[in-house]
Amino acid sequence: MLKDDIIKLLIREAISARKNAYAPYSKYLVGAALIVPSGRIYTGCNIENSSYGLTNCAERTAIFKAVSEGQRHVDAIAIVGAPLDVGLESEDLEASQEDFDYAYPCGACRQVMAEFLPDSKDIDIIVAKSESDYRVLKLEDMLPYTFELV
Repeated sequence: MLKDDIIKLLIREAISARKNAYAPYSKYLVGAALIVPSGRIYTGCNIENSSYGLTNCAERTAIFKAVSEGQRHVDAIAIVGAPLDVGLESEDLEASQEDFDYAYPCGACRQVMAEFLPDSKDIDIIVAKSESDYRVLKLEDMLPYTFELV
């Protein structure tokens, strides 16, 4: 179980990463932050493209950054998403949290998590509206039947 201070740190980092999102089409900004066993944090944001299939989600951006630097194990990931009209600071999210729902990972992100987070049953996935409003889930509950090569 993650300590509360680590959860809040990851949420803050995800909120900060959200500021870099490029989302001119959906106008929905998402940030993600993950922590590896060494304590290092990797962040990512959603990056859209007019050819929608080329869009990359915040979660996959963070995971791909970690994997590209040799990381293969992740302890937890936090995801924060909100419409463009919700401000980019923690206080803005706190004040507006009734106006949007949690940003759950899409199916593609869940499958990437299953691939690169080998202990996926134990991984904590934090979906947050703010530092005080969040849920902690397990990947196994969100994606019970992952695609695996045998």
